[in-house]
Amino acid sequence: MTVTEATTEPTERVPTGWTARFSLLWFGFWMAWLVPVQLVLPNQFAALDSAHKVRDFGIANGAAGVVALIALPVAGALCDRTRSRWGRRRVWMAAGVTVLALSLAALGPQRSWTGVLVCWMFASLGFSIASAGLFAAVADQVPAAQRGIISGAIFGPQALGLLVGLILLAVVITGTASGYLVLAAAVVLLSVPFVLRYRDSAPGGAPLPLSLGALTEAMWVSPRAYPDFAWAFGGRVAVNVGNALGTTYLLYFFTNGLHLKNPDTALLDVTAIYLVFTLITTYGGGVLSDASGRRRVFVALASALQGTAAVLLVIWPSFSTTMIAGGFLGAGYGAFLSVDQALVTQVLPDAQSRAKDLGIMNIGTNVPQALAPVAAALIIDQLGGYRVLFAFAGLFTFLGATMVYRIRSVR
Repeated sequence: MTVTEATTEPTERVPTGWTARFSLLWFGFWMAWLVPVQLVLPNQFAALDSAHKVRDFGIANGAAGVVALIALPVAGALCDRTRSRWGRRRVWMAAGVTVLALSLAALGPQRSWTGVLVCWMFASLGFSIASAGLFAAVADQVPAAQRGIISGAIFGPQALGLLVGLILLAVVITGTASGYLVLAAAVVLLSVPFVLRYRDSAPGGAPLPLSLGALTEAMWVSPRAYPDFAWAFGGRVAVNVGNALGTTYLLYFFTNGLHLKNPDTALLDVTAIYLVFTLITTYGGGVLSDASGRRRVFVALASALQGTAAVLLVIWPSFSTTMIAGGFLGAGYGAFLSVDQALVTQVLPDAQSRAKDLGIMNIGTNVPQALAPVAAALIIDQLGGYRVLFAFAGLFTFLGATMVYRIRSVR
């Protein structure tokens, strides 16, 4: 494709090969990131200290969230300022893949919850570093009319990566250490085609200042000056908090809440249903949004579908209801992921600081997923159990649906 100045909006559509390699990379990333959260980490903490597994799991995810909170915008700001023979974005993609893979490999041999905690924090660092280059690449090279489809290439593989990883680590490879090694190898192998073939767009304008003061100042985006950016960020935070509250403790919900005999198998069944609906709406929502030129109505409807899933579990907490809720949640979250990502690329304040601004915006995705388990653990232990947990999940999700309509610059 023709190299486009980074300070202008791209107009040439990215080719099919670019999209396919990008999708393959994200398949590996989601497998490496989500399978530990859903299966391997809970089981590892249960094996290390069953009595405190909920607490330890919550603390580890909370610490990872703090890492992402700092690393996402800082890595983005540094990515915007990087000048090297390998470009700007690709350097950070490769560095993030390396750190994530090494962290996963180091998790298996850990024999204390603190060791797992530290390794998972480094995994969060790697994911955040890679995200700085990957999300900026979309804003740099993908035209606005194609961003719904490309956002589908990011988030469409999410449920598939989770399902394939769960099957591998719950059925084929049952050892914790070997499971982590498989995930580490997968994220490297699946990332290589895109990272090696990617060519950066030429940076435009004067180089951004690289100093502690400049970086600190860059971390703030004024809600008064850029209200649409603020509303998009708030809606993303609310929806992702709701989603994380409703999904992170599903394995423990099946084990301790519903007392199922085979909770791992139940998780696979629900994930399979979630996968089907997520795939349909992630790609379908992105295509329809691009074709219609509308973003807000899709994001709001997707958020409401997720809230409906939570309401069902509050009223009828059973495995059958969870299967139905999994369909609603997959349909809602799939459409939200693809269309919301396209929406936020259209409310960025400054074309020269795309990676930093997207890093701030992606705090709204990564940090809730990491910090929500801390809140969920308190809700389960102190406020009434899983029904109350799902009620909070629905509340946050419906809140996110209302916030998106405060955005004015995007239809």
